[in-house]
Amino acid sequence: MEKLTPTKANLMKSKSMLNFSKQGYQLLDKKRSVLIREMMSMIEEVEHLQVDIDTVFKEVYETLQHANMTMGAHAVRETALSIPKDENIMILNKSIMNVEIPTIKRDQKSSKPYYGFYRTNSAIDITVVKMREVQELVYRLAEVENAVFRLAIEIRKTSKRANALDKIQIPKYVELTKWIEESLEEKEREDFFRLKRIKGKKF
Repeated sequence: MEKLTPTKANLMKSKSMLNFSKQGYQLLDKKRSVLIREMMSMIEEVEHLQVDIDTVFKEVYETLQHANMTMGAHAVRETALSIPKDENIMILNKSIMNVEIPTIKRDQKSSKPYYGFYRTNSAIDITVVKMREVQELVYRLAEVENAVFRLAIEIRKTSKRANALDKIQIPKYVELTKWIEESLEEKEREDFFRLKRIKGKKF
């Protein structure tokens, strides 16, 4: 502050920077609140998805065991190889408060079986249906976990910027504005007494 001249122009600049810093902090604080709210709702969804995946996996394991016992492991393996891989996947992006969140989009395949009914039974049908259900859940889990990770990074960055404004910039301009105002008031008092003294000498 020693290098800064306490003028009205500098006072206006200091007040302008103080208001700008306060507005910036308010915007960052709101952004941080929105991001935290979004992330917390997604964390809840992750927990539900993990429970659902565990439940469906247990069901798949039971039906797969039944298929292995009734059809034979070799026949089940051959049936599994006849089902094509899911390769029609596109990664798209959506924005949450300027944070790019990838989403998975894929062509929905027909629900018709890719294997014959001669050497299979209902156990393999249920297994395939359940595995498709698990696949959808895993895709969604990947989306949400990735979103949580990216939101957490953005929250950390936003918090650093907000804290820098709140703890450094705003106090700095508050102090600077106060110093300039006090310096100007002191200068006005000195000018007033000097003018009064000059007038007294004239009379």
